[in-house]
Amino acid sequence: MDAAIEYFEQYADGPVQLIGQGMEGAVYDLGDDLVGKVWFDRRPADVLPLQAFLNELNHQDLPFRTPDVSHVDTVDGRAVSIEAKLLGTPLSESLATGAITRQQGLDLFAEVVEALGRTTAGPASKALPLIGESTESWRGSWGETLAAVVDRRAAASGQHLQKDVDGFDQLLASVQAKLEAIKPDELQILHGDICPPNLLVDEDGRMALLDWGFLTTAGDNTFDASTAAGFFDMYGPDARVIDDLLLDRFEAAGHSRERMYLYRAAYSITTATIYSADASDGHYLWCVNNLNRADLRDAV
Repeated sequence: MDAAIEYFEQYADGPVQLIGQGMEGAVYDLGDDLVGKVWFDRRPADVLPLQAFLNELNHQDLPFRTPDVSHVDTVDGRAVSIEAKLLGTPLSESLATGAITRQQGLDLFAEVVEALGRTTAGPASKALPLIGESTESWRGSWGETLAAVVDRRAAASGQHLQKDVDGFDQLLASVQAKLEAIKPDELQILHGDICPPNLLVDEDGRMALLDWGFLTTAGDNTFDASTAAGFFDMYGPDARVIDDLLLDRFEAAGHSRERMYLYRAAYSITTATIYSADASDGHYLWCVNNLNRADLRDAV
């Protein structure tokens, strides 16, 4: 990483310090409200569409901050970027310490989903590849695009889901047919992964939403409502209670309950083995449990 640090020094206001490292890359504090990122498996050509999307996103009237990539370059064959520093504590940590109550957290989640529902997706939103695909994923309509992603991912996880989900092949066919029939008149910007670790809250209550790109695209805001409801508490003892509370809240706000279940099924099929190819992790079990829910199956 020495070459990357030397590159970042030209933008730094002080020592360059490593502040985080994840699956996608390493993040360095450059001071002066900037961070530098080394992307482990992406070339600049892979990051430039994300930069264009974030520029499109930052022209929306949102009540929270979002990433802003100002420079993209190459160091030692890897993409590097210069980005705005987003301050705050992950909502997951604030909930764990009691600094934010569960009800306050639910309200923040609802506010984020509602704000994204007022966005207008542009061409840069459609140009993003989904879940690590190497090329643009958009195909025809929003529903057709999602159905195609479900189909491709079902090929990777179907051997496991056929064993653990009753009547999986019939369920898959129903999900794909119903998705292909969805053709919204207007498209919103979808985040695709609204979860407590991705939402920062600072001391003044201001929010920032991180980690765009995994399932970010142009589509139906109800998808974010559906997945956010399930992500607030995925593994805790009250997970189902909280999930139902948020589903009720989003339904009261105008989101179709049936469509939320359809999108939950689509997400569960798509990501079942995304983190563990042999279906051995907790996320796979969470997806299976969703696909076996009686209320979801009745709707889908």
